[in-house]
Amino acid sequence: MGGARRLLVLLPLAALLLLATAAGATAGVTSGYRRKPEATADMPLDADVFRLPHGYNAPQQVHITLGDQTGTAMTVSWVTASEPGSNTVAYGRSPKKMEMSAQGTQTRYDYYNYTSGFIHHCTLTGLKHGVKYWYAMGFGHTVRTFSFTTPPKPGPDVPFKFGLIGDLGQTFDSNSTLSHYDANGGSAVLFVGDLSYADAYPLHDNNRWDSWARFVERSVAYQPWLWTAGNHELDYAPEIGEATPFKPFTHRYPTPFRASGSTEPLWYSVKIASAHVVVLSSYSAYGQYTPQWTWLDAELRRVDRKVTPWLVVLMHSPWYNSNGYHYMEGESMRVQFERWLVDAKVDLVLAGHVHSYERSHRFSNVAYDIINGKATPVRNLDAPMYINIGDGGNIEGIANNFTKPQPRYSAFREASFGHATLEIKNRTHAYYEWHRNHDGAKVVADSVWLINRYWMPTHDDSN
Repeated sequence: MGGARRLLVLLPLAALLLLATAAGATAGVTSGYRRKPEATADMPLDADVFRLPHGYNAPQQVHITLGDQTGTAMTVSWVTASEPGSNTVAYGRSPKKMEMSAQGTQTRYDYYNYTSGFIHHCTLTGLKHGVKYWYAMGFGHTVRTFSFTTPPKPGPDVPFKFGLIGDLGQTFDSNSTLSHYDANGGSAVLFVGDLSYADAYPLHDNNRWDSWARFVERSVAYQPWLWTAGNHELDYAPEIGEATPFKPFTHRYPTPFRASGSTEPLWYSVKIASAHVVVLSSYSAYGQYTPQWTWLDAELRRVDRKVTPWLVVLMHSPWYNSNGYHYMEGESMRVQFERWLVDAKVDLVLAGHVHSYERSHRFSNVAYDIINGKATPVRNLDAPMYINIGDGGNIEGIANNFTKPQPRYSAFREASFGHATLEIKNRTHAYYEWHRNHDGAKVVADSVWLINRYWMPTHDDSN
């Protein structure tokens, strides 16, 4: 009889535990981690990460990005400070025998009281997929040599590892982010906007574009970074006579927009390994029948999930954000495009802008119209997983104003700096990790297996 009484007591307790477990399976986590209390501060301009290369008129600020949609071309960019110098890039499969060459172009621009150096862009063509190449420029003065490996040929089961970085800046935390990413070994970076933060300095000090580009050269000269324009790329300042948006950014950072049928460099797509990556511009017109709207409508129809099963979208201003900073700034773009992304079964949407980290469950808010009042996001296995990765380390600091309670669509959030990686394994599985800076390069604060929406659409991977 005593045993029976104990059983009666235990059964309700077990039931409560089961209910708690079931509820916890979908409950969001607001991390209790608190970063160290030191201030976010810019590295001094005499820091070694900003140093000029040795030699007269030596190429500096070297960086590469895809020169076509799949990586059989690579665009090399660099700056010479004293005179234009040569536009030629030599390249080949051996550093001792670079038998191919390409001729580039040179430009420069003025911004208020600043005149840029001589900015060179040169596209190397005829490349083979998955091959290491060496390249050199600076002929006639000081020659510098670098290398890169082209992406593998697109295919449904081709593995690839991306780095995911946003809102980087040039602080000590920025340096930690870049160092940690380099140690984690990605092969290309999906960058979600806000590069140098030059506009945060008096008169939009464009010398900070130069220092930032020298800082990141150790990565961007050796692997392609795919650029998304953020609000700090606008550099729109009519009060000082600068009324051309994106002037420094578009002069310095080319994109392969024409290869995907885009009419503007701020929105475009690429195909890397088993991923089709779509880049959108949060700060360009996207209303019905605008060029960006028209292009995205056609681009989503062109995606072939049998060749590139992973569909990833980049933008700067997040559609789902439970931080008080920049709250709902992406709402009009979400209203315009969310239905398209859900119908296309997009796997992942990456954004920045909010200087913290947040990952969502698979939710959508496409049912609402002005009559039915269904304004609450709901579970939707066709919806993307949203990740806000605007935590690169910029001068503006951490966004630590999370709303309470945590909304149901939010899976994990933390007010820290860091970076992430996305390692695609095959057509059905990819492994995602987020690393916070202060735990070192190899300690993961958040991770999840992503299950492809096209090949396994009924599997809920967002828990």
